Amino acid sequence: MRKAVLALVLTVLTVGASGAAEAGGTRAGTLSTAKAGTIDYTVYLPYGYGAARNAAVRYPVLYLLHGRGDTMQAWTQVKADLDKLIDDGTIAPVIAVLPDAPWSERGSWYVDSAYDGGTAVETALTHDLVSHVDATYRTAAHRGARLVGGYSMGGYGALRYALAHQDLFANALVLSPAVYNPLPPADSSAREFGAFGQGGERFVDDVYRRLNYPALLPTLDPDLPVRMFIAVGDDEWANPDPADAAHDLDYEAATLYNNVRRSDAVAAQFRVLDGGHDWDVWRPAFVAGLTELSSTLSATPPTGIPGPLRGTPGTDWAGGVAADGTVAYAAPGPVDGQPYAGGLDAVVEAPQWTRQFGTPANDRLYGAVSTPDGGVIVAGYTRGDLDGKHPGSPADDGFVARFTATGERAWLTQLGDATKADRFYGLAAAPDGGAYVAGYTSGALAGPSAGDKDLVLARVGADGAVAWTRQLGGAGEDKAYAVAAAASGVYVAGVTSAGLPGAPYLGGTDGFVAAFGTDGTPRWVAADGDLFGGVAVTTAGVVVATGAAGGDVLTTAYSSGGTQRWRTVTAGRGADAGAEVVALAGGEVAVVGFTSSAFGVPAGGADVFALRLSSRGKQQAVAQLGTPRDDGADEFGEENLYAVRSGEHLLITGRTSGDVFVAEVEP
Repeated sequence: MRKAVLALVLTVLTVGASGAAEAGGTRAGTLSTAKAGTIDYTVYLPYGYGAARNAAVRYPVLYLLHGRGDTMQAWTQVKADLDKLIDDGTIAPVIAVLPDAPWSERGSWYVDSAYDGGTAVETALTHDLVSHVDATYRTAAHRGARLVGGYSMGGYGALRYALAHQDLFANALVLSPAVYNPLPPADSSAREFGAFGQGGERFVDDVYRRLNYPALLPTLDPDLPVRMFIAVGDDEWANPDPADAAHDLDYEAATLYNNVRRSDAVAAQFRVLDGGHDWDVWRPAFVAGLTELSSTLSATPPTGIPGPLRGTPGTDWAGGVAADGTVAYAAPGPVDGQPYAGGLDAVVEAPQWTRQFGTPANDRLYGAVSTPDGGVIVAGYTRGDLDGKHPGSPADDGFVARFTATGERAWLTQLGDATKADRFYGLAAAPDGGAYVAGYTSGALAGPSAGDKDLVLARVGADGAVAWTRQLGGAGEDKAYAVAAAASGVYVAGVTSAGLPGAPYLGGTDGFVAAFGTDGTPRWVAADGDLFGGVAVTTAGVVVATGAAGGDVLTTAYSSGGTQRWRTVTAGRGADAGAEVVALAGGEVAVVGFTSSAFGVPAGGADVFALRLSSRGKQQAVAQLGTPRDDGADEFGEENLYAVRSGEHLLITGRTSGDVFVAEVEP
């Protein structure tokens, strides 16, 4: 029964007040408006829309605009494609609205015309029709649940509506768009029907320029991002006039893509298909575009980043979070009236106090852990004389600092090779109130240098004294990004470019986990993936590291003796990476990282995710949160994200739009 219904190309339904009809299909609708008269439209309702079991379900909406001279019936031929995409699970069920555009003898270009006798088409469709659809059908009435699409003249309309009405549409499907920059060629029908006219003139250059996309791009709001799929055929009509060759629609589509992709408010994809200006291009482009855009076309709004944000008006960098809610970061200016030393200062914000410290150079934090007496330890690197014992230091040094429960600095330890760069990127608490720190040295901090950079691990006591330091490296660049400690040992995770002694070199960059005894004795090294950015020891004593492999999230578990227990890859269409592992009850772990994919409901560029894995690496739950900008990662895709367990929740801190956020998430 269901397959038979899905095979129908056009089914006219009569849905009563009870909405009891089970079959999907299309039906006719009308709307009377003050400025545009009657709007006729066809609406596609997905299979099961009228079923009682779906009575509370809300659906995303596609608004599909036809080309010049066509009618709303043109788009009905994609019904079979919609049915299949939904039936296959490629996209979630959607409503599609196909408005008829008879105005200006079907050459309206979907704009409000100022020509004598013109019609306010844009106002009618974006205001009256959208409001009517939301009131009449069970739509999800927010921008993330709306897509506007069109071909040819309808492609112009879809482009304009997506850019001029960002509050309404977050997705745009722009097929063979009849857009011209800066003006249409002399023989273009855009000049004929009065869409871009004024008074008695059918076409006015300034009107066209004002309505065209180059005028809209500078006005866009990056906090209302638009995802756009542009497609065109490779056999578009070629204008024989060399002066107008740049106005061939394949050329114009490429120009459009190269303009919109430079906007911070647009994330664009571009495809060139085999074919001309017809449905041999538009149908496969519709399927490909809807598939591409479906991840953000969601009835459920994305989960945002909670406020308030931490930091200064400048660019701030997250630097860690402790279980008591203390947040560490780096700031380019004063915070809460604290003295500012210059460059980037280290900032520690506890629930009851704030401390800022630094040198005229840059001072960064890369970790914060609570101490048993209510204090906090932070670590990072400095490019200056932070402890007063390193005047004229020519390169970065690592440092560790401890603050008491009332915010006094108990001690600060700065260490490194006297002439080479040294940095600490990882921090773990030690049971005596001290800490383990890990990072890299470019010199000979604890032995001879093996290559470009070597990983370094140090044990700092509760009094700030360095108990021991270990250096391990291969021929290339080796960096430790994370460290975890337990009674069974100390475990360091990071990246190597040429392999480490004790583990096979896999090629390219490898992620590694290196195990040491609590006295610093080297034990074993394992390699996997492209990098590891986080490591933890579970309640069952299993060592779990997370990072990336081939653009996907890689999480791998080892026994305390170095035997691999399980390996999990969490994949999406975009670039994804794990940044932190947090041990949970029962041997489970939470993996926190950043994603450009749809693990949950995407919010923007790079979002933050929190993934709960069982003690055997099986996915139990996932959450995704973010803003329209990059969150948890910088513009170069480098992580800037930290997480810790606090009671029954995860505390996550990271970077968003130059500020620092703190989010509480269910693990």
